[in-house]
Amino acid sequence: MNSKTIDILFKKLNDSIPKPVTELLHGNPFELLISVILSAQATDVSVNKVTPELFSAFPTPEKMQKAGAEEIITYIKSIGLAPTKSKNIAAACGELVKKHQGKVPQNREDLEALPGVGRKTANVILNTAFGKPVIAVDTHVFRISNRTGIAHGKTVLEVENRLMSVIPSKWKKDAHHLLILHGRYVCKSRKPECANCVIADECEFPDKSFL
Repeated sequence: MNSKTIDILFKKLNDSIPKPVTELLHGNPFELLISVILSAQATDVSVNKVTPELFSAFPTPEKMQKAGAEEIITYIKSIGLAPTKSKNIAAACGELVKKHQGKVPQNREDLEALPGVGRKTANVILNTAFGKPVIAVDTHVFRISNRTGIAHGKTVLEVENRLMSVIPSKWKKDAHHLLILHGRYVCKSRKPECANCVIADECEFPDKSFL
């Protein structure tokens, strides 16, 4: 896909999604960090059901660290991998308190050093909490990038690097959420709604029978 087509594609996505923001409920970078850790192999809807009470009980890294994994898990037990996530959250809060004065760091290296935080989570925090023009590649972004032809790649890192090299600068800040939301509601995994897709003309997906 050439650069002109990619620019048109993102303009159409931007016009169709006026508020390209995360659907994870949060009020600050700390709450976003915890929500993103919880969202691994879980839906945003399921995370949003447990975080209001969790954040009300433990609104700061200090209080969440002090609560510990055994107390945290009582709030997140409906979330997949809750035992592991509760331990990672408690440990991550400990690191925030010990090394970062209770603040969420604004660089990738420090973020990825936190328990339960990988490259994708770090990119989400950098982009959503701090407005950095980076792209977190989740299953939706990976699928759409390959399916449409925006960025082919066999690995998440390949797709991320390709996206960063081909997406015009003006779209990079919102590209992550534009692709995620389009994938969640239109370009679905098993049954993409091609007939309702605003970027059908630009897409390289082979099934064009609906046009």
